[in-house]
Amino acid sequence: MTALDPYLPGLTDVRSRVTRGRVAKALVARAVRDLPVRVRYPGGEVLGGGDATSPVLEVLDPDRLHRRLEAHPKIGLGEGYMAGEWRAAVGSDLADALTPFAARLATILPRPLLRLRGLVDVALPHRDRNTREGSRANIAAHYDLSNDLFATFLDETMSYSSALFDESRPWAEQTLREAQSRKIEAALDAAGVGSGTKMLEIGTGWGALAMVAAARGARVTTITLSREQHAEAVRRVADAGLTDRVEVRVQDYREVEGQFDVIVSIEMLEAVGDEYWPTYLKAIDRLLAPGGTAIVQSILMEHERYLATRNSYGWIQKYIFPGGLIPSLDALSSIAQQHTTLTVTAVRPFGLHYAETLRRWRHEFDRQWPSVKTLGFDETFRRMWEFYLAYSEAGFRSAYLDVAQLTLERHS
Repeated sequence: MTALDPYLPGLTDVRSRVTRGRVAKALVARAVRDLPVRVRYPGGEVLGGGDATSPVLEVLDPDRLHRRLEAHPKIGLGEGYMAGEWRAAVGSDLADALTPFAARLATILPRPLLRLRGLVDVALPHRDRNTREGSRANIAAHYDLSNDLFATFLDETMSYSSALFDESRPWAEQTLREAQSRKIEAALDAAGVGSGTKMLEIGTGWGALAMVAAARGARVTTITLSREQHAEAVRRVADAGLTDRVEVRVQDYREVEGQFDVIVSIEMLEAVGDEYWPTYLKAIDRLLAPGGTAIVQSILMEHERYLATRNSYGWIQKYIFPGGLIPSLDALSSIAQQHTTLTVTAVRPFGLHYAETLRRWRHEFDRQWPSVKTLGFDETFRRMWEFYLAYSEAGFRSAYLDVAQLTLERHS
């Protein structure tokens, strides 16, 4: 995993060849004019509406960055960070600098320009469709990177989803492990998991939730498409002495048979893609026993933003989660009503908790970089993950994104 070529395309593009980035620089100046940030160029030019206390972004290679933004408007900013063309200045935090952009994403450019987004948006690649074969490839691209990689920055539970902090206590006093355990317990409590519960988990992760459910006396079937996660979850379940209560399978949710009292799925829905959300919810409907409850934890965005981005290929999809798409609550509720007998009966949002979770992951990733590097990952990978974690944190801090535990029950 070395050099830029495996990650970054060239800058050949009709727009960038003609304008050589001049249009992009003008748009950057327009975008940051009223934002509480400063953008510093080589030679000392400073743009933005920030003051001496505001975060500073340093543009190190303006020609390449501006040409990249013109060639790939939605993807170029992240690629430019990966290529080292810009960075957060010393003393500025990357997520702090990105949060004002996330907060005003819908209004950061003039409306006439936003209406022209269809001219520059790139369609979702056909290869990333979440067919059964496509889903396995998409999951492997992220979750099979290395169990050791994830272990460097996750807490001891190996939970790779939003934690849930105790609102009655200062968050700084709470460990990530405590908050992740609180999230797991909250999901199982909402589902009523206890002794004798027959439970299906869609999306094993590394087995933490399945083991807690089994410790409550549940009989758990948990499924994943990641072979790396499967192997580690099997080992962890065995080490906990829970093999008789937890079955870990490499299996697609569309292939599961049987009836379950409870179905729990933590942040797996985002990997399904909207083409298959009806299939996913119909599977839950089919597998849920009469009187059963499903708990689905999902990242969410406002419905208007979902509609504006659902067919557009972004940096996160290209580099982090191929085939992924964040839903809106309206979209999920409508699909459930049209295609299933399920209704969303409760919503527990906690988006700021995800911002704090991501902040801790990012700082631990940075602290552990020497260990990550020994696993064979290079500096471009490091910048890619720094941008991914900070970009996501900014989304939750600004309320552009949310996360919630949804309770689904039958309405007839």
